[in-house]
Amino acid sequence: MVQIPKTPALPSPAPSRSVPTSADVARLAGVSRATVSYVLNNTSAVRISEPTRRRVHEAAKELGYVPHAAARSLRAGHSRMVLIPAPTFPVGPLYSRFLADLQGALGILDYTVVQYGTGGPHGDEAARAWAELRPVAVLVPGSGLGPRGVAVLKRSGARAVVTLGPETIEGAHALLMDHDVVGHSAGSHLYDRGRRRIGVVIPQEPGLEAFSAPRLDGVRQALRGTDATVTELPLANEEEAAASLAARWRTLGLDAVFTYNDEYAMLLMRALQDEGVRIPEETAVIGADDLMLGRLLRPRLTTVRLELPSGRELAELVDRAVRKPGTAPETHKVLGATVVHRESS
Repeated sequence: MVQIPKTPALPSPAPSRSVPTSADVARLAGVSRATVSYVLNNTSAVRISEPTRRRVHEAAKELGYVPHAAARSLRAGHSRMVLIPAPTFPVGPLYSRFLADLQGALGILDYTVVQYGTGGPHGDEAARAWAELRPVAVLVPGSGLGPRGVAVLKRSGARAVVTLGPETIEGAHALLMDHDVVGHSAGSHLYDRGRRRIGVVIPQEPGLEAFSAPRLDGVRQALRGTDATVTELPLANEEEAAASLAARWRTLGLDAVFTYNDEYAMLLMRALQDEGVRIPEETAVIGADDLMLGRLLRPRLTTVRLELPSGRELAELVDRAVRKPGTAPETHKVLGATVVHRESS
């Protein structure tokens, strides 16, 4: 008869610690549950002394207590989530800094920022997916959202829909970012510096046409009625493409180029210098965005500095709209531009 060895008994699992509640925080801090709620929800309607606030926060930290977002939303009648769909266009350091600034400002106002990925539907169809999360506000970069999408979001409980783009959308607050002012500033600068045969780089990356087209229009507006000419220069964001353009540069007869932004300026300047084109003697170069890397180039890069709204200003607009959802949508022109003249032009 075969003896089957007994399997040793597994140790009993340690009893799980119960999830701390606001009542536990109240007992440890020596205050009422209402006071805990007022402190942790940043309620401004009730005055609570700083020592009491400190005791509540210390008790919550010691116990590992975190307020339940869903329960808080039920009490308030809305969430504190601000949803920002990820842009469908390539973003650079300028937009990243702006977004970080905005997230910090919204956090100070007790909102939670959630970025929604770019996969799946777009425009009004995407609004249905965003609505499933029941955000209290949605900030939509670029274009694509229409009045139907705004209506879907509002019916799902969004108190504020804010667009950041070139046009207004019915029912939404609008921060108008008209990029023709960037091109106009670049074109005017080059003309004032005596340049008359001006090229304008047109990026071939998908999604950038919403910005490159108005920048090109801005250059044309600045030079309308003058003796200057404008030549479009399609360019992929690749070294080989820049080298190919630089190889035929002298046949184009250009004496200046607006490169759409600083990154394209760096790409094209290096290729032009490899071909022996002297900057700015033969060709003046101006970019946009005022990135620090442009100051490290030789010659240092002339650029158009973009003036975006501060994160605090936009966060305050969102907060006003959440608190007073029945007010008429606001429209603000928020994109300014200033030329920073350096050696490349």
